[in-house]
Amino acid sequence: MAASRPYWKGYLKLSLVSCPIAVYTAASSGDRVAFRQINKKTGNRLRQQLVDDVTREVVDSADKVRGYEYSKNEYIMVEDEELDAIAIESNHTVEIDSFVPREQIDERYFESPYYICPNDKVGQDAFAVIREAMRGKGMVALGRIVLAKRERVIMLQAWENGLMGTTLRYPYELRATKDYFGDIPDVKIPGEMLKLAEHILETKKADFKPSAFVDRYEEAVVAMLKKKQAGLPTTNVPRSAPAANVVNLMDALRRSIQAASGSPTAPRKSGEEKKPVARGANKQRRAS
Repeated sequence: MAASRPYWKGYLKLSLVSCPIAVYTAASSGDRVAFRQINKKTGNRLRQQLVDDVTREVVDSADKVRGYEYSKNEYIMVEDEELDAIAIESNHTVEIDSFVPREQIDERYFESPYYICPNDKVGQDAFAVIREAMRGKGMVALGRIVLAKRERVIMLQAWENGLMGTTLRYPYELRATKDYFGDIPDVKIPGEMLKLAEHILETKKADFKPSAFVDRYEEAVVAMLKKKQAGLPTTNVPRSAPAANVVNLMDALRRSIQAASGSPTAPRKSGEEKKPVARGANKQRRAS
């Protein structure tokens, strides 16, 4: 039994095979701390109003309509019914257009995840056939779906006993990397410096465990709210100054390794052995 109401209901179609499905949002922000806007003087909650930008009069929600600005302050009014009347198949059907290897999809295109389940016992066999065909081939499906009055490309992949759908961004929604990375110079990194950095990576290597993710800011907000609710004073911790620029990168890498290992010395180069010290040598040096 699903834990929430479906966000979308329709059909999943592969060629002549189709089955009824329900689409659920896979992520939720409902457990986050949420704030209301209140009047600082009275403590009462504030309500926002729609105001006409020209007449400055309050507008009822019944008089609100969508508008497309085709010229400066010139709009085409569009009713929700007109948008709903636009008949495209993806309004009620997710039709699979193609199957592609998962690794070919650029992660920048990923947008929002959804859980997809069969919505009728009659269609469970067809749902399972489509799901297991993808799982067996290691492929993901690409289809189209209308969500929030907009057609989106959706990636479907087998996920446990169901499907996970991920909406994908359109190419025009992605910014070009050259606008951000184009001015970064190609830096030639010394081999020893790279080895030190790789050693730090090895010391921090771990398995991906989302259960270990901790929202420290959220925890701090909750702790602060509990204090205020109990009538206790809250402390304003001064912000620490940002770290100074690293003057010697090699030295910083060595100190990072020391901090991670607890060792007072950095790792030696491969092949470098510690020379033995003869007994009494230290005494002789001190005596001299």
